[in-house]
Amino acid sequence: MHPEGFKLAPALLLAAILGMTLLVGLASRTRKGEYYLVSGRSIGRMGIGAAIASNWMSAASFLGIAGIFYLQGYMAFAYIAGWTGGYVLLLILMAAQIRRFGKYTAPEFVDARYDSSMARLWSALITILITLIYCVAQFKGIALVFSWIFGLEYLPSLFIGSSVVICYLVLSGTLGASRNQQFQYGILIVSFVVPLMFIAKKLGYFWVIPQLGYGAALQELASISPGAHSTAPWNVSTPYHWIALCFTLMVGTAGLPHVLSRFYTVPNVRDARWSVVWGIFFIGLLYWSAPGYAILAKISEASGAIPQNPDIADLIAIKAAEWAGLSPLLTGVVAVGAIIAAFSTVVGLLLTGASALSYDIYYRLINPKASQRQCVTIAKGSTLALALLVIILSVNPPGLIAEITAIAFALAGNTLFPVFLLGIWWDRTNKYGAIAGMTTGLAITVTPLLLGEAVPLIGRILPATSSALIGAPLVILVMIVVSLNTPPPPEHIRKFLAEEVHGP
Repeated sequence: MHPEGFKLAPALLLAAILGMTLLVGLASRTRKGEYYLVSGRSIGRMGIGAAIASNWMSAASFLGIAGIFYLQGYMAFAYIAGWTGGYVLLLILMAAQIRRFGKYTAPEFVDARYDSSMARLWSALITILITLIYCVAQFKGIALVFSWIFGLEYLPSLFIGSSVVICYLVLSGTLGASRNQQFQYGILIVSFVVPLMFIAKKLGYFWVIPQLGYGAALQELASISPGAHSTAPWNVSTPYHWIALCFTLMVGTAGLPHVLSRFYTVPNVRDARWSVVWGIFFIGLLYWSAPGYAILAKISEASGAIPQNPDIADLIAIKAAEWAGLSPLLTGVVAVGAIIAAFSTVVGLLLTGASALSYDIYYRLINPKASQRQCVTIAKGSTLALALLVIILSVNPPGLIAEITAIAFALAGNTLFPVFLLGIWWDRTNKYGAIAGMTTGLAITVTPLLLGEAVPLIGRILPATSSALIGAPLVILVMIVVSLNTPPPPEHIRKFLAEEVHGP
């Protein structure tokens, strides 16, 4: 994609919104030792739900879903079904139990449940790896939108966008980030839905509820291009790959560290459940709208004889507004919303990764005598180091935004999800099973990335973005077999599970 020149209105809008988010973060900044840790302070059920949604509605949701619909049509429904279904799975299986367990991070849960520093270290390293992969997708989205706004090439746009993220993280703390994410959710849902209404109106479709109005556009597109992949289920992929992707995203959602950590900020189990319900509702508002951008963009393509260009897939939501003839300001609203979506997710991810480095590795395993001030210093340094590593990895991203994100979900689904699931629901699971399971899950996730092209059969059976359909059950089996053939966990852990986690 070649730069198209500087766009003044979107640039001014971006500066204004980022300034507002910075003020919100500074107004609620914490100076205490929990700076980069998840504190137990509550911001309300609906507030936690909005923070979950803002944390969740990343560049993959705001840009990536529309891009996948644009290129693959029906296949993209696996992303929506998997990511929303994952919250239902989380609500049913783990939300209340995680809150009852009372630990602040995924590695802390693993350490307390399995009584193993090695298991904690392994889960912390996996958390950091998930953070890096997930952030690459977000930084790619930030770079693409900055490139569109400022008319720059990809690399300078990546450096400018990354600098904005780092500045915010340096200036605000954990509670500031949570409050900011509530504010950011309001911005991004308005910036996603309102322009879609104008696009639908401009193209002559029912615009009051554009999520319903684009159905007529879909029918029109089917008549223009019979059998087009936008309207036919299996033109791009197979039912197996659809199911595998959907399942992977579901279990990955339920094992994602920066999502799980949100349940530790609620005061009780009831609030934990309701925060998930509110999160699903807020997320659903955006996912209901994403297909509309792709279909309306394809209608504009067809009517304007614009050739399909896979290189612009991740910007198709913005292009849909441009092609429909929206004003630069309204088109800029979509672009700024995409930046905020990526930005808010990066905040949660880098805080989680920094927490794993500073607290779970440095404080708990390297220097238990470290002061709170030392931990905060390490956390800030860890955040900068992670951000710089992500920038390096983002120079040449390996795929579409949604596809990169799906790999992070595959890793979470193959490693942390089985460890949490059996750790909560089967008291015989021990540290040996947990370590063996995480090791197996990591190997399963990495195998298609390393061997998928060299051995096509591996790529077909175990897709890189969809490996948990086979991986997660296999990891659970490994954990069960290893746990049954090694000593059981300490009795006090089994008693705690029975009386506190599953008690009335």
